[in-house]
Amino acid sequence: MEHKPASRRSFLAFAVVTPLAAWGLTACGTSGPGGGAAGSSSASIWSLTGAPGETIRKDTVDVFNKANPDNQIKLTFFQNDAFKTKIKTAIGAGEAPTMIYGWGGGGLKTYAQANQVIDLTAWLTENPKVKDRLFPSAFGAATVDGKIYALPNETVAPIIFFYNKELFAKAGVQPPKTWDDLMSLTTTFNDMGVAPISLGGQSRWTSMMWLEYMFDRVGGPEVFNDIFAAKANAWSNPAALEALTKIQDLVTANGFIKGFSSITADSNADQALLYTGKAAMMLHGAWTYGGMKNDGGDFVKNGNLGWVDFPTVAGGTGDAKNTTGNPGQYMSISAKASGEEQASAKKFFAEGLLTPAEVTAWIKSGAVPIVTGIEDQLAATDDKDFLTYVYNLAKDAPNFQQSWDQALSPTAAEALLNNIDQLFTKSITPEKFASNMNATLGQ
Repeated sequence: MEHKPASRRSFLAFAVVTPLAAWGLTACGTSGPGGGAAGSSSASIWSLTGAPGETIRKDTVDVFNKANPDNQIKLTFFQNDAFKTKIKTAIGAGEAPTMIYGWGGGGLKTYAQANQVIDLTAWLTENPKVKDRLFPSAFGAATVDGKIYALPNETVAPIIFFYNKELFAKAGVQPPKTWDDLMSLTTTFNDMGVAPISLGGQSRWTSMMWLEYMFDRVGGPEVFNDIFAAKANAWSNPAALEALTKIQDLVTANGFIKGFSSITADSNADQALLYTGKAAMMLHGAWTYGGMKNDGGDFVKNGNLGWVDFPTVAGGTGDAKNTTGNPGQYMSISAKASGEEQASAKKFFAEGLLTPAEVTAWIKSGAVPIVTGIEDQLAATDDKDFLTYVYNLAKDAPNFQQSWDQALSPTAAEALLNNIDQLFTKSITPEKFASNMNATLGQ
């Protein structure tokens, strides 16, 4: 299930939604006619190159176009980074495609508040079958000020607490259910000469995942919701300070592998530490399952990879079933599109996205589509245990917190990643972290 950093980073950028780097603007191919027959209505989408998504998206549009000669969709592909630059420029210039592919959160909020995308709330109410088949947890990142501005689609990628079953068996211990368990395991594995936790800290967003879960487990989703809403001094919430302090306690206890700040996630070095037995645990995106399956020899095949819910915190108010990560991908409709183009886009939303054929294709690729009722399909795969866990985790989460570097504005997200880096190296205190981030509220 190789979602890797384009999909994540997609976390980061997915962004920042999750943000990335400098991008060229060359289109990499198109699918579908530019307009239909005389009298037909056409709409456009820009999307991303790269397997398996490119093939799946192309097939989905081709099938729709064949069935709807009067409502044609023109699909243009761009490389991941090039897309993120070009789409922002196009939206700002009023020249966006009809359907705007993205990742919700901070980027969508910016578009919605500038009236650059249309409100889909009433349309979804009038077409309940469109909304009801999707994970309810996916709509949070599509919602701005109580209104839905994007349709969730494609796949889900929550953050998973992985562990090496072989090392746990050797130590005679069970995976952690509580934060106290985790701190105890830190001592156990250090005494064994094994790093308790793998972390690609140089990438920064990997460290962020620890804070996302800890803020939730200590104070519940309201802590970050206040931050997202730019409530004054929201980063100084007592629950936030407690979570930040506990993270530094884990660093002080040598919970993370020595030298974590020089390890990169994009190289998959953090995954290798887990499957080679050099580290006992790892918090990472669901997409790393595929990487470990492909690169880890028989590690996954032999059942040595385990996963559990993130530990609870004594006295914390967050639900143990809450999760964080990528709740899905998102499609909005440009406010600059004509009425006919908007109608074609809505028809595609209702009839073209996540069809049975597309759902099957995503599952075969090793991903979990964000549609309900696919338990039997997942159970028929070789990776049924993991995919079913991901499916249930995402579907049933009382709160699915979108990755912070996606949820926040690009400016605030970059400040967040810089301060996280300093927090984990203990070059700033939790109080200084909170003060620094309070200064970014509303940016």
